[in-house]
Amino acid sequence: MKDDSHDLGERVALFRHRLIAQLLPEDLTARQRQQTIERIVSADHHIPGTRRTRVAESTLRDWLRDYRAGGFDALKPKRRIDAGHPRALDPALVERLLQVKEAEPDRSIRRIIEKLREEGLLARTQPLALSTVHRLFKHHGLMTRTGEDAPGEDRRRFAYARAGQLWMSDVMHGPAVPGEDRRKRKTYLIAFLDDATRVIPHAAFAFAENTRAFLPVFKQALLRRGLPARLFVDNGANYRSHQFALICAKLGVALIHARPFQPEGKGKIERFFRTCRAQLIAELSDRDTAGLAALNRRLAVWIEGEYHQQPHRGLDRQTPLERWAQTAEGLRYPDPGMDLDDLFLFEDQRKVQNDRTVSLHGQVFEVDAGLIGQRVTLRYDPTQPEASVHVVHNGRYIEQARRVDLYANCFVKRHRRTGALDPDQACEPPPAGLSMSALDADDNDTPRGGRR
Repeated sequence: MKDDSHDLGERVALFRHRLIAQLLPEDLTARQRQQTIERIVSADHHIPGTRRTRVAESTLRDWLRDYRAGGFDALKPKRRIDAGHPRALDPALVERLLQVKEAEPDRSIRRIIEKLREEGLLARTQPLALSTVHRLFKHHGLMTRTGEDAPGEDRRRFAYARAGQLWMSDVMHGPAVPGEDRRKRKTYLIAFLDDATRVIPHAAFAFAENTRAFLPVFKQALLRRGLPARLFVDNGANYRSHQFALICAKLGVALIHARPFQPEGKGKIERFFRTCRAQLIAELSDRDTAGLAALNRRLAVWIEGEYHQQPHRGLDRQTPLERWAQTAEGLRYPDPGMDLDDLFLFEDQRKVQNDRTVSLHGQVFEVDAGLIGQRVTLRYDPTQPEASVHVVHNGRYIEQARRVDLYANCFVKRHRRTGALDPDQACEPPPAGLSMSALDADDNDTPRGGRR
């Protein structure tokens, strides 16, 4: 039977982080933070696991407090103490709530609840969640909102003052180079740029622009230049992946997606790409394009030896490295106790078959027999095919999966009760073949012809 509780909890936590991430940067003023809160609570959201579409300000602040205290895991929903018991409202209370809302449609839910307490219909000590009342009003069509109520979007140009306040990332088409099979393949330049300094935390060419190619570049950028407060990206599939969102949430990076078809704010990295085409791509030699590794070596030399050393018009003729040195104080770096290698492992879900195996990218693995019929999460590094594959069940690490040796399994004793393979059981030699003459022997074991 499929257990979706862990998956739902993680989706809920990611949703909550997506909202509060906009409030995490320490450079926000009190006014900016309050404006952000008002924009979030006034918008409709697709909330995992519920039909509700709104989030109350108090709930948003609770999530923010929980995240600062306990990190990403603190955003996962907690089981209700009264789980399984309905929380029905008194009919008289429901009727009065609807009456007040119909008579005063602009009165907030919080003020409506306070009015009922003043009237004595609701005791001061009796809890009544804003979400419960909101759900009631929406069910009766009393929570309508026009597009005019939505706050206008600020499309002014921006520039951050300090390194690490905002990174942006994008992908540029690169030259074709030979792959492992010596056939030429198109490349993609995956790059990160610091808004305040124009420094490139890291960039690399890859043969694809998917999540598998993107995350190693992101990891190197973090190791080289610390953690950004915000990361501005477009709506490409690699930037929308569950894995990428999870990594940003656990690192405390506010992930910001550009509006579809409205790529404002990407001008700086597009300018970097134009410079790259003019100064690097146009000057590549046959040696530079002999393969992907050679191309990336040439890219690294150009970024560190030329691009970072050039005076930049947008930086008052300072070089990117000079501006970085002036503004990099206070940069965040990954917690020393955090295992980045583990954090960047990819995840795939599989159902354990009756023979206690799971498959991953054409390879078959054995797992604990107690997991037969269960859905497990396989965590692995796609850049190292021979590396270990970790098995996780219901959020708990179980073991390392073992690659199946089909030939060796022919001689491994199997237990009837569980069907589990016993890896510690010594291989038994195959039984000796029977002589056909033995099948015709009489009761005294005398073979034909009278010979013994």
